Amino acid sequence: MEKTEKNKILILILSAVLVAALIRIPQLFGFDAGASFFYEKNAALIVFLGIALYVILTAETLRKNHLIATLIFYAVCTVYINLLHANINKDVMQLVYLHLPLLLWCFYGLVFIGFDRKDKGKRMAYIQYNGKMAILGAVLMIAGFILSAVTMGLFSAIDMNIENFYMEYIAMTGVAIAPIAVTYIIEKYPRITHKIIPLVANIFSPLVTIIQIVFLTVMFVTAKSPFNDREFLMVINALLAVVTALVVFSITGTAAEKTQRFLPVMLFALTAVTLITNLVALSAIIYRLGEFGLTPNRTAVLGINLLIFVHLVLMAIDLFRTVSGKREIQRVERTTARYLPVYALWTLIVVFLFPWIFATS
Repeated sequence: MEKTEKNKILILILSAVLVAALIRIPQLFGFDAGASFFYEKNAALIVFLGIALYVILTAETLRKNHLIATLIFYAVCTVYINLLHANINKDVMQLVYLHLPLLLWCFYGLVFIGFDRKDKGKRMAYIQYNGKMAILGAVLMIAGFILSAVTMGLFSAIDMNIENFYMEYIAMTGVAIAPIAVTYIIEKYPRITHKIIPLVANIFSPLVTIIQIVFLTVMFVTAKSPFNDREFLMVINALLAVVTALVVFSITGTAAEKTQRFLPVMLFALTAVTLITNLVALSAIIYRLGEFGLTPNRTAVLGINLLIFVHLVLMAIDLFRTVSGKREIQRVERTTARYLPVYALWTLIVVFLFPWIFATS
C-alpha cells in the first residue's frame, strides 16, 4: 500500500470520527429531548462538512485557502441557521431547512471541482459523481438494512433487546458517515460504478417516460386537478425534480458512450413529456397564486418550477438537435454545466433572503 493511500485511509477515518462525534452532540451534552430540532438544523451541515474536508485533505495538492474558505462557509452557515429568529414564519423556516442541504450540495460541488468555476467538464464530473453516489449509496443502504435486521434478530434470540441502542447509536452514525465511505469507494474503485449510470438510464428512461404518459392521460380522463388539490400538486413537483435529475444523470453517464444511439431519442422523449408535466404544474401554481395570494411556499414552488422549466427547455432543444444529427450530446452536458449556478443562486435566495422577505407573513 502506497504512503498516499495510507494517508487517504487515515483522513477517511478521521473525517468519519469527526462526523460521528458531531452527530452525537445531543447525547454528549444531554439534550436528547431537543435532538430532532438539532438534526433538522445541523445534520446536513455535519455530513457535508465531513465529505468536504475529506475531499480537500485528500486532493493531490492541499490548498490552505480552499480549506479556510470551506471552514468559514460552514461556520457562517452553522451560526446563521442556529441563531435564525424563532419567531419567523413557520413555513419560511421549513423552506430554509429544506433548501439548506441544497445550498450545501452546491458549495460541496465547488469544493469537489477544486473551486475551478471555469471548467464545465469538472461540473459534469460532479453531477456524474452524484449519480454514482446515489446508486452505490442505495446498494449500501440495502446491505446495511439487512445487516441491521440480522444483528437485532440474533440478539433478540438471546433475549437482549438492542433495537433502540442500535438504531440511535450505530445506525444513525453509519448513515452520517456513509457519504465519506462511498466517496472513497468511487475514487478507489472507479470501475465498479463506471457502467452504472448508463445502465440505469437505459432501464429507467423508457419506464419513466411511459409512466408519465399514463399519469397525464389518467389525470385528464379522471379530471384529477392539481389546481385545487395541494397534495396532488406536491406529488407532481416531486416527480419533476426526480425526472429532471434522471435526465441530467443519464446525459452525464452516456455522453462518452459513442455506441449509444437509442438513448438520446429516449431522453428527448422523456424531456418533452416532462415539459408537459411541468406546464401543468406551473399553470396550477399560477392559478393558486391568483386565487389564494402570495405565500412563502407558493413563491418557492413557483421559483423552482420556473428554473426546472427553463432547464428542461434548454436540454430539449439540445437533445432535439442531437437526435437530428446537428449537435453532439456533449453539448447538452455543457448546457447543464452552465445552468447549475442558477440553482445555487436560488438556494441562496431562499436560505438567506426568504426569512426577511416574508418576515411578517
